[in-house]
Amino acid sequence: MTNRNCSVFALAIASTLALGACTHGTEATANRSLYSTAQPVVEHRNFTLDLATAGDSVPISEQRRLFAWFETMNLAYGDRVALDGETGGGIEDDIGAIAGRYGLLLSETAPVTEGQLRPGITRVVVTRSKAYVPNCPDWGSRFAAPGSTETKAGYGCGVNGTLAAMIADPEHLLHGATGTGETVVMSSTKAIESYRSAVPTGKAGLPAISTK
Repeated sequence: MTNRNCSVFALAIASTLALGACTHGTEATANRSLYSTAQPVVEHRNFTLDLATAGDSVPISEQRRLFAWFETMNLAYGDRVALDGETGGGIEDDIGAIAGRYGLLLSETAPVTEGQLRPGITRVVVTRSKAYVPNCPDWGSRFAAPGSTETKAGYGCGVNGTLAAMIADPEHLLHGATGTGETVVMSSTKAIESYRSAVPTGKAGLPAISTK
């Protein structure tokens, strides 16, 4: 074999090895399942307001500050309200009554926030969640190699992105909705009683309709 043929043969082997390495790397990262890699992500942000308490209650002036802060925050379903620092029966009742105007209950545990609280200060923590699908839409791999079977990175962006935008409480994407365990018997059986007491539609017979 001449030197020229040896050089061509070595170049062909190197190209084959390089192509094999690229193919192997692509296969290793390819999504061979039917599951979407574009999944919703839930982020949390904490907002705080420190209130001065008076013994076992919250003064009216501080309650007005809290109400104005809730209005500015556009407090709504899906937000979490918790207390840190000075807490007690009267304090929780005063703040809980204001949060109840927005249909919210106080959470049992407050998230960790920065700074230390002085005695006589109650910190109200509002935790707001946001759901979104990162890196969507993804048009980076619109074309597949012939014979390849893989799920593209952009698959699921539309459905999961719409779900993340429409869900009222993003926390339900993490652990679902949980009930209180309380059941109101009169309310739960109202639909069943209404169905059972309804008069059958065919009881009165068929109506007489003239074709003239």
